[in-house]
Amino acid sequence: MTYPVKGQCQCGSVSFLLKAPPKMVIACHCKECQKLSTSAFSITCIVDAEAIEISGELKETSRVAESGNVNLGKFCPNCGNRIYQINPEAPEVIKFKAAGGLDNTSMIVPTTHVWTSEKQSWVIIPPDVQQFTKQR
Repeated sequence: MTYPVKGQCQCGSVSFLLKAPPKMVIACHCKECQKLSTSAFSITCIVDAEAIEISGELKETSRVAESGNVNLGKFCPNCGNRIYQINPEAPEVIKFKAAGGLDNTSMIVPTTHVWTSEKQSWVIIPPDVQQFTKQR
């Protein structure tokens, strides 16, 4: 895998450039991520803020997580694709949500599954992958 890797949201209004491999790839099975992804779980790539460039207009939403942390989400105002999330207390860490929009997605292999206590029963997690019943 060579970096940087380009990508864009579904409509192309927001583009991004991932300049380094994710530090971690997480599959989250919590009910909020099921709503966000409209699927059984969402994928999050943890990256340093300086490892990603994002261009285009973004809108934001926020919610308070069970931990008490603020989860600030940025999304494309045209197609609605979630691009990333941050905790405003730790803006140096980007929770990149739009990895499916990268031109090459081969690095998007979850190394950790969180909130498995809320996962869909039909989802099978490989036994050698780290799992947490709640947030890590």
